Amino acid sequence: MHDIRVVRADPAAFDAALARRGLPPAAEAVLAEDARRRAAQQALQERQARRNALAREIGQGRRQGLDTASLEHEAQALRAEMERLEAEAAEADRAQTALLEALPNRLDPEVPAGRDETANIVLHQHGEVPDFAFAPRQHFEIGEALGLMDFATAAKLAGSRFTLLKGALARLERALGQWMLTLHTEAHGYAEVSPPLLVNDATMYGTGQLPKFAEDLFRTTDGRWLVPTAEVPLTNLVAGEIVPETALPFRLAALTPCFRSEAGSAGRDTRGMLRQHQFQKVELVSITRPEDSDAEHERMTRCAERVLTELGLAWRRVFLCAGDTGFSAARTYDLEVWLPGQGAWREISSCSNCRDFQARRMNARYRPAEGKGTAFVHTLNGSGVAVGRALIAVLETYQQADGSVRVPEVLRPWMGGMERIAP
Repeated sequence: MHDIRVVRADPAAFDAALARRGLPPAAEAVLAEDARRRAAQQALQERQARRNALAREIGQGRRQGLDTASLEHEAQALRAEMERLEAEAAEADRAQTALLEALPNRLDPEVPAGRDETANIVLHQHGEVPDFAFAPRQHFEIGEALGLMDFATAAKLAGSRFTLLKGALARLERALGQWMLTLHTEAHGYAEVSPPLLVNDATMYGTGQLPKFAEDLFRTTDGRWLVPTAEVPLTNLVAGEIVPETALPFRLAALTPCFRSEAGSAGRDTRGMLRQHQFQKVELVSITRPEDSDAEHERMTRCAERVLTELGLAWRRVFLCAGDTGFSAARTYDLEVWLPGQGAWREISSCSNCRDFQARRMNARYRPAEGKGTAFVHTLNGSGVAVGRALIAVLETYQQADGSVRVPEVLRPWMGGMERIAP
């Protein structure tokens, strides 16, 4: 959510920030509703003052035995006018909020210009793209040949964009998630959380999923929402709270299923596990003071990068351009992993600094140790990393000519010492 004072202070700059995302101007419409609300509130205050004065005059007149009928008639008319003004102010406030809540976060100045992912900037690459003596296969070809990845049965059970893993592949998926979560909690200092997977409207609203992205979500018949990422419940742990400055930063991690309708992805990645309705992910969330969020963003991204490095995968960090940066983010680094079977880099983690955008929606604040009042916290989130995509990368990177898959050394203790998955 945007601070209306920022819009008032420099409407042109606010519209210029929207233009960076390819959006039309909005300041004039927002300020029109703001002016309507303030005018109604001002008129309401004036009528309230007159009503108070009338009450005194009526009381004094009655004590003196005077005729107060005209004064009482005026007071009655004022009461009706005040009810109208209250409704007017409330309607203008709702309209202003509806305009503001549909607008994405303002981008940091350093975010590269560009309309789509073709303008993203590769900052650095780690590891060499593997070279195979045979034509590498895609993960679904490997998994089906192993007899451990079953899309047909998954479709029978649930429909398209679901996967059934069996045996060693199911264990490998579990090993990846457990290993990542342990790495982040024991080595990186994140506190493990097991959050609800069903949340209410307010929780989805707080992190920016509602109202704009309702079609991307799954909703239950009783009005709850399946979480698209653990970012939603983890970030909302501070919703409506005022935390002491000395308690910050909060660093939270969760391994959860995630659920997405993929409403805008018709025809994209229809084969395999890349784009699913249900998948596992380790999510990282940080709540910080404003002055600490840049350093925390770098720290979080490095924590995610370590996962890929220890798995022995080739990866690169990408700075997302204006047109590719998500709704709630002020800046985002994507981590992309090389998939030999596809012969392409694919996103496996996004680490975003949302500044105070989500905090304003959630009314999440902290109380400075020195000074008066409160201030909004900054919120950050990142994948640490997507378990299904890590499984894809491991299968394609560690595939062998005979159809087997070597298990990365770091995962072998989690696989009971298994070194190879064979047909």
